[in-house]
Amino acid sequence: MKVYFSDFFEVPEKILDKYGAFNVSLVTDLPLFIDPFLLFNSRKPDYQKLHRGIVRYLRFLHKKSTTGTISSGSLKAWYYFSEVKQNWLGFCKSGNEGRGLALDFANALNTNFTNILSDFGRNKVTKGIHLEKLCLIKDGVGKDTISDFTTNLIKRYLLKYTQSFARKHIHQKYRKRKAINRVRFNYRTESWESAVFDLPVCNGEYVLLTPRDILTKDDDWINKTDIFKDYDEIPIAISDAELRANVNNYFLSILPKNPKQKDRVSAIDKVIHKYPDILDYYIRYKEDRGNDAVARSSIHVNDSKAVYVRQFGTLVDLLSRHTKFYQTKGDTADDAVKRIEFLKHVIEDKGGYRYFYHKGNPIAKEDDVHIMYKLTWFATESDVTAEANDGRGPVDFKISRGSKDKTLVEFKLASNPQLRRNLENQLHIYKKASDASIGYSVIIYFTAAELDKVERMLKQLDLVGNKHIILIDARQDNKPSGSKA
Repeated sequence: MKVYFSDFFEVPEKILDKYGAFNVSLVTDLPLFIDPFLLFNSRKPDYQKLHRGIVRYLRFLHKKSTTGTISSGSLKAWYYFSEVKQNWLGFCKSGNEGRGLALDFANALNTNFTNILSDFGRNKVTKGIHLEKLCLIKDGVGKDTISDFTTNLIKRYLLKYTQSFARKHIHQKYRKRKAINRVRFNYRTESWESAVFDLPVCNGEYVLLTPRDILTKDDDWINKTDIFKDYDEIPIAISDAELRANVNNYFLSILPKNPKQKDRVSAIDKVIHKYPDILDYYIRYKEDRGNDAVARSSIHVNDSKAVYVRQFGTLVDLLSRHTKFYQTKGDTADDAVKRIEFLKHVIEDKGGYRYFYHKGNPIAKEDDVHIMYKLTWFATESDVTAEANDGRGPVDFKISRGSKDKTLVEFKLASNPQLRRNLENQLHIYKKASDASIGYSVIIYFTAAELDKVERMLKQLDLVGNKHIILIDARQDNKPSGSKA
């Protein structure tokens, strides 16, 4: 089964490891992101140069935003970027077609340069300039957006990085010279230029490699979540005594007695809006802990490799031994339920449960389970869309083959606190909204307590024995030693 870069281009994984690149899946995106802070904090001259290049371009945009009105054409030419889907990283679990950087991000960047970020580049508190500050200010700008923007601005480096590897380690039959748009910005003509690269190609599309040491998972080092988590440390770091006193006094004045977590979050949010300079002190606080960012990134990337490449890759190999699994062919409902049943069999009876554990602990995120499920649809004729939305909210997967053959699948962990509501409402609502032929809810449980919880839930909802609800036993404490796998 060909799933990963090393499979498609016949390169030993150890060669990729030695080069420093992550072995991406060419079947589904993996939830890793480029963190610009890792460029800023790196001791590598090449990375420091990349971060200076990002800052230079941001200064260019800042100047344009603050010295005149930006036309719609200029906004699209300078501020708008398509997603670099060829690196196979991000949040999209259906192929590698993500959202990219839409015009709302371009407008947000332009607008914020003229108000909240009007002093961008005149850093008096921080050691450097950070694009991530935008995600601290505007809701909806997260790690995927920051990563996409960063990837576009360092795309030339990634292209050269991949080309260098390809010419040395990938056979000519898997490579092609490709003209790539928007790889170098010409500050004299104020326009993006194209260039040609010799790159690995799969199904007509070139593929990019990314160095492991600039990747992270879950969140960038500078992120809004940590402001709330680490807030008690931030005022202490404020060197301006008057600002520090004002921040502390205001925070205490708006915090109710016996505050709950939501009250605390609301109060911190109000402090940030009243005293936005606190963001610079938060960024400086994160800069001073840059070594922690590197250590965290290394752990996350190594864990991702263990789970997404090693464990899920082994599971796919295990599934492929059951040749009918990948040869299943009927309507989408038939395909879906047979794949679920094969997966259930492999997990419960063939030792597949092992690949749902990392460092002795069960997979705790449904995103990871969804990635695994997407791999079970490898080489299918069906269109498998993750997080499909037919007007009443997203459903995990919609499998379709034409407008009249659709099947919905919810793939959940038993530990999901919204599971009852999901079982009670979700699938039949979505089925009606999308005219799907049928829907299945698949629930993975890891403990006897979780199984008991699910069984009680099904009994209360009068769903016991419903053929559209399938339970998968991924417990490790009830399996015989010496698995048949």
